[in-house]
Amino acid sequence: MIVNPLKAAITRRASLGSLAAGTAALSLPDTVLAASEGPFRHGVASGDPDATSVVLWTRVTTSGDVTLVGEIARDLDFASIAARTEIATGPDRDHTVKWLAGGLQPGQTYYYRFRLDSETSPVGRARTLPVGRLDRLGIALASCSNYAFGYFNAYEAIAHDPSVDFVLHTGDYIYEYGQDGWGDDAGRALGRRHDPAHEIVTLSDYRRRHAQYKTDAGAQAMHAAHTFMACWDDHESANNPWTGGAQNHQPDREGDWAARREASIRAYFEWMPVREPEWLDRPDATRAQFWRSYSFGDLATLATLETRHTARAEQIDYAPVMAQTGDAEAIAQFRRDVLGAPGRRMISAECEADLTRSLSQSVAAGQPWRLIGNAIPIARTDVPDLVKLGVLPDPMAPAAPFSGPALDNAKQLAAKGGAGLPFYPDTWDGYPWARERLYDLSRQAGAGDLIFLTGDSHSFWANSLKDAAGRPAGIELGTAGITSPGDFVESGFGDALSRALDQAFIDHIPEVVWTDNMHQGYVRLDLQHGHGEATFIAVDTVRHRAFRTFIVNRLPIARGNDGTSFG
Repeated sequence: MIVNPLKAAITRRASLGSLAAGTAALSLPDTVLAASEGPFRHGVASGDPDATSVVLWTRVTTSGDVTLVGEIARDLDFASIAARTEIATGPDRDHTVKWLAGGLQPGQTYYYRFRLDSETSPVGRARTLPVGRLDRLGIALASCSNYAFGYFNAYEAIAHDPSVDFVLHTGDYIYEYGQDGWGDDAGRALGRRHDPAHEIVTLSDYRRRHAQYKTDAGAQAMHAAHTFMACWDDHESANNPWTGGAQNHQPDREGDWAARREASIRAYFEWMPVREPEWLDRPDATRAQFWRSYSFGDLATLATLETRHTARAEQIDYAPVMAQTGDAEAIAQFRRDVLGAPGRRMISAECEADLTRSLSQSVAAGQPWRLIGNAIPIARTDVPDLVKLGVLPDPMAPAAPFSGPALDNAKQLAAKGGAGLPFYPDTWDGYPWARERLYDLSRQAGAGDLIFLTGDSHSFWANSLKDAAGRPAGIELGTAGITSPGDFVESGFGDALSRALDQAFIDHIPEVVWTDNMHQGYVRLDLQHGHGEATFIAVDTVRHRAFRTFIVNRLPIARGNDGTSFG
């Protein structure tokens, strides 16, 4: 028996109501949510909305060229049809379908479906952006869904969360690794090994990987239940890319980087509910220029950033300075002249211009909140001297309780702490000139009170941001992975040391208010005109289809004379 994931989500919405009390039971039914046969095996999705239109997506498992009928209605029974169209698809677009359904009313809920001959897709629910007065907005923040590491239970939880209006995914929606890569030990145990078996490089490879990820029941439920907004990070193409290559792209074996990147971007646009460049108000935009701005009535604006393919300078290698951790002068010179070199961009001039325009319009409209969809952490996370603090056992000591990969990871973490270097050079910490430029841009637009909504790190974060002069620059909410494990846990440090390292970051890194790398889940941001709230929601397992959700932390968000803060 196949259950419509939208109807399942609507029927069981109340099951998340007890989140306010701290715990909610959420077990998937015995019936299978994701269709394993028929033409609509990858579900449906809506995304990239504005006030009068939304992208509707599906994919058909068939051969040759076919024509589908799409319908969008004002009611779940499709008695009141708002629009109907015919859409052709075929092998040239991997039998994916995208329909920009227009002529809709602002701030309304719609239902949609597709038909191919006598077969009908699951029903999805879509929302348009509101205009005018808006009393409340709920956004679910998601990131880092690695198929091999487990079931996308957090997506399922988002589908059933009655306080979610829209979903923002900040990247790593798929992972490019093969069955010899990160996560395969878990994938082998769960029967969720990556397909194809090798690291994906070609257009066909990327299409197959997207197809695999959209067979997950939790993913199908979330996409059917909520309208989706997104930016990408690195793993949609390859690990740690920049404009000229990527950490795990080897041209001698994997060919031209530009061709691989183009293949990954094309597959992304085929398989995701996002607007094509010609559907935007930016006539010269390319698919690589994937940033957006969304306005939610008189309450908030959300602008997303593109930080991988249009401007990013190459990441800095820490290895040369790691050998000089005892030389304070050499480290200071490295931070000033190498890490902090002027001109090391993260986002393009075109993205900056559109962001400035969005922020200025939001300020002029009197909206109280400005949100940034941000793939990678922006807070300063210079690692404290964890060995000296007594938190991390000295990995160089004869009695160090580490071996194998855990020993290597402990040595790296100890070296970063001894030198006071940032946690990762791939995040905004590795691009301090670009970070200051972004903070200056927002302040010049009158919007120095941003809320950054961030993924990538596989950890929950609540960060209070400052610029280089110590002025408030807003706050950052970071989400744990949907399945990807936290860095300390994944490093093999064990639960007790991982928790101690989290606490050391809280106690000794000024911008970190709170962090947790122990869980998988999502963040729900609830905004009203005078205040907001961030709720950090975890699932108790990704290894089984039956799971429970619980609240890890809940923090109020306030606006004052110094801008946005946790208060």
